[in-house]
Amino acid sequence: MAVHNSFESPSAAAARFIGLPAIGERRLSGALAEVTLDDGRVVMVKRGDGDRAAQAEAAGLRWLADAGTVRIPAVHGHDGRWLVTDRVVTGRPGAAAAERLGRELAALHATGAPAFGAPPPGGPEDAYIGLAPMRNVTGPDWPRWYAEHRVLPYLRRAVDEGTLRSAETPVIERVCERLPELAGPAEPPARLHGDLWNGNVLWGADGHAWLIDPAAHGGHRETDLAMLHLFGCPHLDRLLDGYREAAPLADGWRDRISLHQLFPLLVHAVLFGRGYAEQALAAAESALTA
Repeated sequence: MAVHNSFESPSAAAARFIGLPAIGERRLSGALAEVTLDDGRVVMVKRGDGDRAAQAEAAGLRWLADAGTVRIPAVHGHDGRWLVTDRVVTGRPGAAAAERLGRELAALHATGAPAFGAPPPGGPEDAYIGLAPMRNVTGPDWPRWYAEHRVLPYLRRAVDEGTLRSAETPVIERVCERLPELAGPAEPPARLHGDLWNGNVLWGADGHAWLIDPAAHGGHRETDLAMLHLFGCPHLDRLLDGYREAAPLADGWRDRISLHQLFPLLVHAVLFGRGYAEQALAAAESALTA
């Protein structure tokens, strides 16, 4: 790991990793900046909260890119504070790009993972989804693993923090108990982006969709698709057409969307409060009655 000054700027971090002087910097947020190098390239520089966050994101980006399916910005380096990647020049979302992304996403999932919960090579077990901790601990079958390592930890935390009331938890606990019958046909572990909401899909000026900010791990392929449904995605119907043309989904997959949304909704409840807790409860009810 490179030694660096805790007060280093994004420009200095980019120059250190790439080995070229930086000639410009534009802050996009407190944690993100665009840096222009003296050869004209523009890179993204992201400041993380700790080594594991940068390590997990870098490992996830490389694992997804290694599949050779979806477009992923190249990683130029990371350390305990910084992650430096290529910048994606964005354009407008298009139906053809969405359909292509569906086919590419199906191919990504098909490259697989060693197990449910498996972290990317070089990625930590104690990773993140957004700003929330996420443990990549493996399990032998998806229903048991999803309950133990994705749903119940965030349910307990939401109760501990007062976002959910103890009297409200039985409906989510019933989902976990019934997961073997609710989960549909068994599927092999898929290589997931893991945090595939619309904000992590960039519509490139090159006519292709690019994926950023993964919480990559081995999981169920319907989870990525359910995340796209949760917050909406341009041309989602065309994306799903492309996906199902390349890799048909098991019967009843639409009925299982709320089941797969339970995890991200509980994560959002932990991070952002009561409104998402109420959505998680509604998703649990829907999963039980689908």
